Amino acid sequence: MMMKDPLLPGASAVLPGASLQKACKFLVLFCALHLTVTLVYYVSGGDLKLFQYFQKQQFQYREKTNSTSGPLVSVLAKAEQAAMPEPSSPEDLAQCPDTSPLLVGPLRVEFSIVVDLEEDRKSNPSVSEGGRYRPKDCKALQKVALIIPFRKRDEHLKYWLHYLHPILQRQQLDYGIYVINQDGDATFNRAKLLNIGYVEALKEYDYECFVFSDVDLIPMDDKNIYKCYSQPRHLSVSMDKFGFRLPYTQYFGGVSALSKQQFERINGFPNNYWGWGGEDDDIYNRIIASGMSVSRPDSVTGKCRMIRHDRDAKNDPNPKRFDLIAHTRQTMKSDGINTLTYTVKKTEKFPLYTKITVDIGPMPS
Repeated sequence: MMMKDPLLPGASAVLPGASLQKACKFLVLFCALHLTVTLVYYVSGGDLKLFQYFQKQQFQYREKTNSTSGPLVSVLAKAEQAAMPEPSSPEDLAQCPDTSPLLVGPLRVEFSIVVDLEEDRKSNPSVSEGGRYRPKDCKALQKVALIIPFRKRDEHLKYWLHYLHPILQRQQLDYGIYVINQDGDATFNRAKLLNIGYVEALKEYDYECFVFSDVDLIPMDDKNIYKCYSQPRHLSVSMDKFGFRLPYTQYFGGVSALSKQQFERINGFPNNYWGWGGEDDDIYNRIIASGMSVSRPDSVTGKCRMIRHDRDAKNDPNPKRFDLIAHTRQTMKSDGINTLTYTVKKTEKFPLYTKITVDIGPMPS
């Protein structure tokens, strides 16, 4: 005759051993299932989607059996969580190779196409707000800030962003793009804007390398790597504007790259070049005076195209440039990053770049 539990009227007595045996069966079943999933995961080469599919199946099965295996579910959930691979941080990744396997070489650059930045945003889903990117499968060899001196060149900027984002990603760089916009309509000062870009970029991230680029220059070969080298690097050595030749040996205009140490060694760029011309030669003189030399890619790899345009208003040739260039050695320690003054008016984070509008102060009379 079946015994009645006095505390639970009408309930049938169940032997304690039977309950334990049932729990043990579930434990063995789920351990076996979990072991199978883990084995499949490793055999498949670490396919995370496959692992997640099996994990979903386990979860659905647990839902169906939850009423009889509550404590067991908790144990297995913790075990699965421990086995689930964590997303890799940059520090955990292996370094990217010296030469990226993603490079394709010579590129076709056309300025007759219609560029839509919204479409470019969609085609560059790994670029985060402000124009920041870093490789997901390896640790970039360098952290690079790209600095663009800017004023009223929105159409040129569209082409620059359209072409450069895919190139920089194939080069496997950890990079950010900073457009330094000169506020107002006073005489343009390219070099001072580049100094400001250096300072402002370092406020956001520990960049090691700085590429200074005019907004109208596009590289024609992605093997022309936008990174820093043991010596200051002149990247735009073969421009269509000059018949794909270097105009003169001391030329350092267009696109250049300096490491943080190299930039500080020359006290940054001069702040006193107002209007067009001269600052590039001053920078070249600073590099030589500091005991460094200029490195360049070959003339084929270093090819680039310039967007044709009229000279901007308030960017007339600087009449003082030749006298200033002649005195670089005397002025470089007292005119540069150590005497830089400006005011940030506005910082805007767009999907493909950061725009920093600055008041650089008046031109000395």
